[in-house]
Amino acid sequence: MTCKMPKVLVIIPAFNEEKTVGQVVRRALGVLEGVDVLVVDDGSRDATAEVARRAGARVLRLPFNLGIGGAMQTGYRYAWRHGYDVAVQVDADGQHNPEDLPHLLRELWRGRADLIVGSRYVEETGYRSSRARRAGMIVLAHLVSGILHQAVYDTTSGYRVVNREGIRLFAEQYPADYPEVEALVLAHYHGLCIREVAVKMEERKAGRSSITPLRSAYYMIKVILALMMNVLRRPRLSRENHG
Repeated sequence: MTCKMPKVLVIIPAFNEEKTVGQVVRRALGVLEGVDVLVVDDGSRDATAEVARRAGARVLRLPFNLGIGGAMQTGYRYAWRHGYDVAVQVDADGQHNPEDLPHLLRELWRGRADLIVGSRYVEETGYRSSRARRAGMIVLAHLVSGILHQAVYDTTSGYRVVNREGIRLFAEQYPADYPEVEALVLAHYHGLCIREVAVKMEERKAGRSSITPLRSAYYMIKVILALMMNVLRRPRLSRENHG
């Protein structure tokens, strides 16, 4: 009797990442046998799609920039329609280390959770961020921990692994703009089990973050308001889940 291996799709949302996306694709393909890589080119104005395709990825090109939420939902819809059992979110800038992927997948396959978050803070990993950004992350971690009724340390990590149930949910609905925090709450309200696993984040390979101090403040305000709305919508979500 043979054991069927789960179908795994690595989803890489990318916007003007021609300098890094090729290396990210090659590393992801090289670390796990049989994995497929999908790059969602989110309206890039450079050669992101061409570089990704040459590196061995499947590429979906969006006609204009939808943001990380729209790009990821596109990837999840692709994963659902093509029968993938597991979907992995990996950033295109090279900060996520593909060497951690087998460990994250093992945790998922052991049935310990429906959604695994690659966390910078659940253990000491040596990752450092600015004082202001770290303070914001702590605030969000406390808010989300209260909503989920479990300790959550890295709410903004974009290194994530979900099973088939998570793929189905995120293909149907996924937050826009900066979705990582809201997606955790969405998953929780739909009954998905969430677990954090320590990973080592690397420095960006090229370019620089678009998150300026002003955008960080906007991000905090927006996410806090979105979390409040999610809490207010919880009774309706619960009725839909059990209706």
